[in-house]
Amino acid sequence: MGIDVSKATLDLASFPDSGARSFENSSEGHCQIVTLLRQSPPELIILEATGNYGAPLVAALVDAQLPVVVVNPRQVRDFAKALGKLAKTDRIDAGVLARFGQAVRPEIRPLPDEQIRQLRELLTRRAQLVQMRVAEVNRLGTVQAKRVCKSIQHLLQVLEKELQKLDQEVDQLIRDCPAWKEKEDLLTSVPGVGEQTARKLVADVPELGSCSRQQISALVGVAPFNNDSGKFRGQRTIRGGRSEVRKLLYMATLVATRCNSVIRAHYQKLLAAGKRKKVALVACMRKLLTILNAMVRKRQTWHNVVLQTT
Repeated sequence: MGIDVSKATLDLASFPDSGARSFENSSEGHCQIVTLLRQSPPELIILEATGNYGAPLVAALVDAQLPVVVVNPRQVRDFAKALGKLAKTDRIDAGVLARFGQAVRPEIRPLPDEQIRQLRELLTRRAQLVQMRVAEVNRLGTVQAKRVCKSIQHLLQVLEKELQKLDQEVDQLIRDCPAWKEKEDLLTSVPGVGEQTARKLVADVPELGSCSRQQISALVGVAPFNNDSGKFRGQRTIRGGRSEVRKLLYMATLVATRCNSVIRAHYQKLLAAGKRKKVALVACMRKLLTILNAMVRKRQTWHNVVLQTT
């Protein structure tokens, strides 16, 4: 079964059947879909990752113990193009999702529970407020009218208070979960990894510590992929992965090349070997992520893991 999610409606289609039905994207519509699917449980239910619009439906399907998988929209769109499906409507997309599930058989993975969803939303909101604060500070440096300056300063005070409240709520969530607290303490023992980076890793990379170094690099999007054909050897590039995590890891690595002796030495070694700065920095991101993965797996601090690896 494929379900195309939009703000107002949910379109459900099955494969090989071609028919599609529409439901409201509301609690009532979710109940109707769950009731319908329980009558004849499908092998797989495929949805695209569409942010908050689809989250309540996914939660309802999980609670009903139905086999739901959330997939990358880009993969589904590429699959549709390969089938020659150039038109795009909600009903067509639902049918493509069902056919994608039948052909690809994506693996059913555990979905985040309510607690981790709450942590992610709080961290996302915090990032939004930080962006707003940066924008207002930049505006403050360009205006001269006292009334406008006063308005910006007032808004900055409000944003600071909201950020403090959010930080307190996140602190409480972390403290209430001993596993999260332990992971945060381990990650922040690394020179260059701050509290916010550690919390983003806790929330958005729950696989950290349970994967191989190759798998965790591919998950975050710092693994180099080949681009070869015949005798041609193309440049290796990184792509895919979790972009928001990769951005934070980039900043953490940039700091680490200055204050972390292990990462700094690796960075300088790559530069001395003729690597471009950006290539060297990505390699350092991968090395830092590999060490973080080992730390969480072994439940050891940075100092102990580095002593073992060096």
